Amino acid sequence: MNFTRWSARLPGTQRRAAARTEQAVQAVSPNPPGEGSVPAARAGRPDGQPAFVPAVDELPAREVLDRVPALVALVHGPDHSLAYVNDAYRAAFGTRTPGEPAREALPELSELGLFPLLDQVLRSGRPRTLKSRRAVDGRFYTFTCTPVAEGGDRDAGVLVFATDVTDHAEAAERLRASERSQRETAVTLQRSLLPQDLEEPDDLRVAATYQPGGTEAAVGGDWYDVITLGGGRTALVIGDVMGRGVRAAAVMGQLRTAVRAYARLDLPPHEVLQLLDGLAIEIDANQIATCVYAVHDPNEGRLVYASAGHLPILVRDENGTVLRADEPTGPPLGTGGWVHASGSVPLGPGSTAVLYTDGLVERRDEDLDEGIAALERALAGATGSPQVVCDRLVRSAGVTADHDDDVAVLVLQHPARTGPEGDLFRNAALDLLGGIEAAPRARAFASGVLTSWRFPVELHDLGVLAASELVANSLQHGVPPMRLRLRRTDRRLIIEVTDGDDHLPRRRRAEPADESGRGIDIVATIASAWGARKTPGGGKAVWCEFLLSKGEPAPGPGAEGIRR
Repeated sequence: MNFTRWSARLPGTQRRAAARTEQAVQAVSPNPPGEGSVPAARAGRPDGQPAFVPAVDELPAREVLDRVPALVALVHGPDHSLAYVNDAYRAAFGTRTPGEPAREALPELSELGLFPLLDQVLRSGRPRTLKSRRAVDGRFYTFTCTPVAEGGDRDAGVLVFATDVTDHAEAAERLRASERSQRETAVTLQRSLLPQDLEEPDDLRVAATYQPGGTEAAVGGDWYDVITLGGGRTALVIGDVMGRGVRAAAVMGQLRTAVRAYARLDLPPHEVLQLLDGLAIEIDANQIATCVYAVHDPNEGRLVYASAGHLPILVRDENGTVLRADEPTGPPLGTGGWVHASGSVPLGPGSTAVLYTDGLVERRDEDLDEGIAALERALAGATGSPQVVCDRLVRSAGVTADHDDDVAVLVLQHPARTGPEGDLFRNAALDLLGGIEAAPRARAFASGVLTSWRFPVELHDLGVLAASELVANSLQHGVPPMRLRLRRTDRRLIIEVTDGDDHLPRRRRAEPADESGRGIDIVATIASAWGARKTPGGGKAVWCEFLLSKGEPAPGPGAEGIRR
């Protein structure tokens, strides 16, 4: 082929490359000019005679090996007797005596573990490479071992060719150090944004764990939280921000803070997710996250939840049967344009619920449903405290320190309390029927219940006063059906009044001449906390609670389950 004419039609860079190829072909071509090729214009000497370029097989091998900057050694036979080392090898490791076995003559190769590779090359007759090993001189080399005769020949040799890759190795180490630093920063940020100590609800026992991905995986945005809402109710949250690194962890922190703020509004789960969805778009329109927000009410014995593209909650009842709460599930946060809905799943005494992120169940070689099914089987046989269950689920999923994804797990139990512990948890309720005559009945009911629960006189009187004010407020501003509920836990006394009107009361300062408007202010003053929320299906609940001292006596056995 006429490379000159062909390359004339190429752009500059390709034309220059073609010209170099042409010169190389013409230099080693055995054909004289005019026999099948056109010589380049610059291929000859000034006197018109063609330049002589020796063939590769005519080059003196020893002279070439002596001058190459790479380290070269030649060994022969099964004991790898040293036959030759070049100047670069002697400069790196010192003078070597030919004829000695390589284990004695080349101890630096022994420290690198190169002799098994030499044996393998000698047996197979095929070259082998050992990449980027640190030698005794402190530099990094890539060793290529090439046989110099057919395999099986006892007189065969091996040519050891070592290329100095110190600059590349140090650059790679700097890159790895930078990646480790960034990962440690992300892990530190991630852990600092997660709750350091979980809140401890009265009626639930909770435990959680977070494990970042292995050193080869960047940290993600998994998070969890437990939020006590007051009135005995508890919010539980778990979520996963898509993406990796510091950015995902920062977005996770903003979403977790927002969830805690929205939870204080005591909104239904689907309304909390609706607010989070809009916030996620404002934080980063390109960042999406999955989330489950659930609320446990011990009076209802159910877990009310809403899911934004997250994996289903698993619940094991007191008989060991595992239920998967699949519906309803909306799209992830940050997608917009979706109205979320709330669902519920039973969570009575003796039940255990598990909230988790995809790192626990998702595997590259398995379908996601298979991972969830495996988790169901593990949960069915997992007993013990929430922390024990949490650890067992993580182990059963095969999560190790080098796992390729973040894992967050939140386990909650609603214990079935019996005996002395059960005496510390009591409920009593009264339906408020009729008109104004319901108020004195409510006061008498509250007084009788608190007396049977053997509260001290001061707490008894405060509880009766709070119940009276909440009932009076409901009778004046609410609509039927109305109910008064008293609940005792091992830590607090909770008083709650529900009615059918969804207008939430607020605390205000009554003027001296006002004849009403002081009820909520009185309750807020005497109680440890108070609040109001809308109830499913319309209506509201107004509650207050009083903290109990550690030495508070247990109620008598006749106070359980009073209902009138």
